[in-house]
Amino acid sequence: MAALPDTTALILEPRGSVLTIWLNRPEVKNALSADMVAELSAVLDASRDDRSLRTIILRGRGGVFCAGGDIKGFKSGAQGGAPDRKEVARGNRTFGDLMIKLNEQPQAVIILVEGAAIGGGLGLACVGDVTIVTREARFRLSETSLGIPPAQIAPFVTERVGLTQARRLMMTGARFKGEEAVRYGIGHILAEDAADMEAKCAEVLAQIALCAPGANAVTKGIVFETTRRPRPDALDFASRGFADCMLSEEGREGVAAFVEKRKPHWADA
Repeated sequence: MAALPDTTALILEPRGSVLTIWLNRPEVKNALSADMVAELSAVLDASRDDRSLRTIILRGRGGVFCAGGDIKGFKSGAQGGAPDRKEVARGNRTFGDLMIKLNEQPQAVIILVEGAAIGGGLGLACVGDVTIVTREARFRLSETSLGIPPAQIAPFVTERVGLTQARRLMMTGARFKGEEAVRYGIGHILAEDAADMEAKCAEVLAQIALCAPGANAVTKGIVFETTRRPRPDALDFASRGFADCMLSEEGREGVAAFVEKRKPHWADA
């Protein structure tokens, strides 16, 4: 596994091909500070090209996923001298860059939600390849009740739940729990409690272990390019990715394993 940066707002637990990233500000329900956002961005950058790392798990310490942006921290900073409009916009946009990175990280990304996912925490839940939520987890897009828009998470939430639901959830600040989150598409798997969430996460990890890490990375890139390019260009992009994978060591091993009726080597890693 690639060398990872030192962190204080995060706890990093590398284990084999899995890196678990814990949001580590339980005293404020893992609210997203500027330091936490910067650290998470640095960890994603450091691990991006590491194909020995197959899965990233993001979760929160203290039985809570994430209560959103650090509003108290922002207020404190503003009282020290009013920031100008460009400074506020720049700080807000930084979180958008993190959302893009996490959304398109080449590894499989699992988000585990218990306790609460509010505001930006709900946004993070929307960019997991697999998001597992507990039945009693609480969700809300609370920004408009604070007099601000859910600016940087809006595109990702809308992509996840669809335009009509996104409008309702954002304009009403509706509160809901895990079962509804799965029904809306924010979560993929509903767990009864924290222990069940761990068990279901283990099942997902076993499924990911059967997939070639390089092929997963290329597949994820193809999925996103289909949303950006005209269909013929997207298919051209996909064909080049297919050729690269087919001719790679990983592709040759996958074909050989199929012909020889055995598991490919990555399935035992």
